[in-house]
This record gives sequence, structure tokens and C-alpha cells, in this order.
Amino acid sequence: MANKCCVSKNFKKLTSLFRALAEPNRLAIFRHLCSCEASGAKQTNVNDIKECCDVDLSVVSRHLSVLKDAGVLTSEKKGKEVFYSLKGQELADLLRKLADQIEESIQKGEKL
Repeated sequence: MANKCCVSKNFKKLTSLFRALAEPNRLAIFRHLCSCEASGAKQTNVNDIKECCDVDLSVVSRHLSVLKDAGVLTSEKKGKEVFYSLKGQELADLLRKLADQIEESIQKGEKL
């Protein structure tokens, strides 16, 4: 029988999230977007995001696409520019559920 954690509806989301954030440039982009949100800027464009990592603009765009596909961020086109923002609350809820599962397993004495 499959492990309860593995069959949860959040398993695929978590897998995509961790794969997307496992790459150093994508993690830097994620941290940059977190900082932008913390400072009140809900959206930022590719040129601004490029400042956080030392790669070409086209590479940043590919990383943003991976993060978007993983459900980490959303995009909105305004004129010729695309602006990105985190799905912050959704990510926090997903990670909180994982933390709750971990704590529940610890309390039950289960092995992870």
C-alpha cells in the first residue's frame, strides 16, 4: 500500500515546487520575488528580476517559465512587458500542510 503522504493531492505540487527551487538561479529569483513582496512591490518585470542572478535575460525568462509551471508564481502582461508575482499565500499554505504532516508523523512515532 502507498504511503499516505505519497498519495496526497499535494504530493505533485510539492514535487514540482522542490524541483523548481532546487536550481540555484531559480532559488535566487524566488528570494528576489519574496523580497519584492516584502517591500510592497507585488509585481516585478524580467529586467528587474535579472538583477538577482548573473545570467542572460533569455535564461531568466526560461527560469521564470519553470517557476510558473511549478505553481510558484503568476504572470500578467501589461503592454509589451510581463510582470511576475509570487503565489505567496498558496505556497505558504502548501508548506504549512507539509510541516503539519511531519509533526503528525513525529507525534505518532512514525518514520518519515
